Amino acid sequence: MKLSVVTTLYKSKGFLEVFLKEIISAIEIIAVENFELIFVNDGSPDDSIAYLLERKKDISQIKIIDLSRNFGHHYAIQAGLSYATGDYIFLIDNDLETPPSILIDFYNEIKRDTTTDVVYGYQEARKGNFIEKKAGSVFWVLINKLSDTKIPHNILTERLMTRQYVNELLRLQDANLFIGGMFYWVGFNQKGISVKKGFRKGASTYTIKKRAELMLQAITSFSGKPLEWLFYIGVSISFFSFLFLMYLAVQKIIHQGEVQLGWTSIVAINVLILGIISTFLGLIGIYIFKIFKQVQGRPNAIIKKIYE
Repeated sequence: MKLSVVTTLYKSKGFLEVFLKEIISAIEIIAVENFELIFVNDGSPDDSIAYLLERKKDISQIKIIDLSRNFGHHYAIQAGLSYATGDYIFLIDNDLETPPSILIDFYNEIKRDTTTDVVYGYQEARKGNFIEKKAGSVFWVLINKLSDTKIPHNILTERLMTRQYVNELLRLQDANLFIGGMFYWVGFNQKGISVKKGFRKGASTYTIKKRAELMLQAITSFSGKPLEWLFYIGVSISFFSFLFLMYLAVQKIIHQGEVQLGWTSIVAINVLILGIISTFLGLIGIYIFKIFKQVQGRPNAIIKKIYE
C-alpha cells in the first residue's frame, strides 16, 4: 500500500521543520513504508522550496510541485491531488493548527471500516474571537440553506481519502473551485472525526477579504437559488409598486387638489428601484462571469517545475 501526503506552501517556512518531523513520525506509527510527501508551492514569497530541497537530501520521499504563480489554496490542492499516486491520499495544511498526528486516527478509522471512503476532520467548536466564530457559523448556515449539496459545519481541510474517491473528485472540471463543496458533491461514504485545532503562530493568510471571496465563490458555485430569489423579489416589488400606484390614484381622485404628489416620493421610489436593479444585475453578472470563465477552458493552475 502506498500513502500520499498532500499539502500546500504559502509562507510556510516557519512550520516545515516541525511538520516534517511530526508527519514522518505519524507515518512510522501506522507502519506505512511506501509513501510520498507532496508539497505544492502556491507562489510562496518565502524560501520554503529552498528549505525542502535541502531536506530532500535526507528525505527522498519529498516531492515539490512549483506552480508558476499564486493560484489560490483550492487550486493548489487540486494540483497536488492530481499528482498524488498513493492508494490513500492524506490532505493536510502544514501550519500545525491541526496536528499531523491526526493521520493516525484517520488511518485507524478507515481501516476499521472498509466501507468508508473518506475520513475528514471537523471542529465541534470554532476557535478564534467572537466575530470569527459567528462569521464562520453564518457561512455554513448560508451555504447549506442555498445549496442542494449539504456540507457538514466547521469542516477542516484535513482528510484521508481512497484512490477511487480522489479519481472521481478529479473528474470534476470546475473552473470556479469551492473544493469544500466538491468533496461532498461526489458522494461516497464519508465519516467525520472531531478535531481540536490549535492556534497558528503568526497571522493567518486567509484575510477577511479572502474569506468573503470564498463565501461568494461557495454560494454561486453550488447554488442557483439566488437567481430564483431575484425573480420572486422582482415579482414582489412589482406587486407592491402597483398597489402603491393604485393608492396614489385613489387619493388623487378622492382629495383631488388637496393631494400634491411631489418629487420626494418619486425620487425615493426611483432610488430604491435603481439600487435593487443594480444589485440584481451585479448578481446576474457574477453568474455570467462564472460561465465565461468555465467555457474559456484555461487550466486551473500551471506547473512551472516538479522536483521529484
